[in-house]
Amino acid sequence: MERSMPKHLQIEMPDGSKWAVPVHVIAMNRAAYYAKNDGVSIEASLNNDTLPLFEADEFEIEDWAANNMNWEDVEHLAVCIGKGGSDYQEGWCNGEKKIIELPAA
Repeated sequence: MERSMPKHLQIEMPDGSKWAVPVHVIAMNRAAYYAKNDGVSIEASLNNDTLPLFEADEFEIEDWAANNMNWEDVEHLAVCIGKGGSDYQEGWCNGEKKIIELPAA
């Protein structure tokens, strides 16, 4: 029997790094919110509302994450899947510069 891989939401950060957050974490956050709001169990909210919504329209995953969660909610579970790219030559030539003093190593 073939196992499917768990879905993740990929996020590209301002530095160009890419992070993957398990969709299950986002789904549980939404289910917990609506369970409390609707007076039902988290499991019922997850199975009867959140999972069908997320499966029908993946944009709902992005929308919930961006508008109802903070990075600190998922940071401990996020996995860096691509480092950011910096143009160090551009920075060397045109970056803001100043002279500073550092303690000896």
